[in-house]
Amino acid sequence: MDARSDMANLIRSRKYGHSLPQPFYVDPEFFKLDMELIWYRDWLFVGHDCEIAKAGSYFTVQIGAYPVVVVRDRNGSIRAFHNSCRHRGSRVCTSAKGSAARLVCPYHQWTYDLDGRLLFARQMADDFDPAAHSLKAVACQSVAGYIFICLADEPADFLPFRRLMEPYFAPHGLIDAKVAYEATIIEKGNWKLVWENNRECYHCAANHPELCKTYPEAPNVTGVTGGESDPEMVEHWTKCETAGLPARFQIDANGQFRATRAPLLRNAVSYTMNGKPAVQRNLSDQVNADRIGALMLYHYPTTWNHVLIDHAVTFRVIPLSPTETTVTTKWLVHKDAVEDVDYKLDELIHVWTETNDQDRQIVEENAFGIRSPAYEPGPYSELHEGGVIQFVEWYAGFMEPRLRGAEATALRDVA
Repeated sequence: MDARSDMANLIRSRKYGHSLPQPFYVDPEFFKLDMELIWYRDWLFVGHDCEIAKAGSYFTVQIGAYPVVVVRDRNGSIRAFHNSCRHRGSRVCTSAKGSAARLVCPYHQWTYDLDGRLLFARQMADDFDPAAHSLKAVACQSVAGYIFICLADEPADFLPFRRLMEPYFAPHGLIDAKVAYEATIIEKGNWKLVWENNRECYHCAANHPELCKTYPEAPNVTGVTGGESDPEMVEHWTKCETAGLPARFQIDANGQFRATRAPLLRNAVSYTMNGKPAVQRNLSDQVNADRIGALMLYHYPTTWNHVLIDHAVTFRVIPLSPTETTVTTKWLVHKDAVEDVDYKLDELIHVWTETNDQDRQIVEENAFGIRSPAYEPGPYSELHEGGVIQFVEWYAGFMEPRLRGAEATALRDVA
């Protein structure tokens, strides 16, 4: 059987509430299917509006085989293009980020406007048509300061996510914030292991001493159930809603994205070692309430987020290979906050810098053990790992019909 049939059969026969069979975490052919059926088809978080605040500002990102450039055009719109020259395919933008009046391919100087139109191609034939050689567009959407792209020819509807996410995030002014610091690490584990580790705090007490000073280990904070029956959580939701901040747990019908607010421990207001603000200026001038806790957003497969009153921490997940994943973390502050005046950088980033490295070690040990011939799927804790179960169910539910559709197409082609 081919990899599609193998994967489909393993999804159908897997045990509910258990980790996935080994090939899902290590097999190169299964990884190709993940890329084809999820990463090349769905909306992916790639960055923030504030990173390209001026016309001509751009950043680049690599999604599997696809290099992409995201740029702000002369009218202020954010666009995304395949970062491949229409001449001979060279990358047009070779830096991670930058600014340019026009996008010029370094190979033969084909020159594109910020809207992707080809403006100049030296010494081509008389019948050459520049209009037929614009950069190829990538679907791009911006919501509340977050930029998403979709590589599919026919992208899924973005509106359900916008409707859920925007009311929670718009008050925090991330569209006008600034990135105070950015860090990228490579975790030597499959992207699903990165997500499974993130979706529970069963491991937190033994592994995250810095985070546990402020972040609650309660299953209903990281998981997907129990919030409505937790008096402290309901009280926090009510307090935030009274201040005009949507707070209650909401989840997409298909389980791909969700948002909620949660209180921090011991009256903490920020992810610092003492729970005090890391930034003396609030992230948004629109939010005047105190102790709003953490606004959390999860959108599979690329991002989880924590927005506090003084700063935001955003995470972007991108697979590199079956056994390597990049995790990029960005710390956002008010656009006018000044380092060493309003915040100390080491205090701002300390908790999540330590936590990220601890999670990297956890994921890598997990991946190491899964490669053993003795590995078999084990049971999750229904109490503490409900969020992991939900992620695995989303993954299986997302992949199975797409695999089924691919199988049907293959059978038609053979016939």
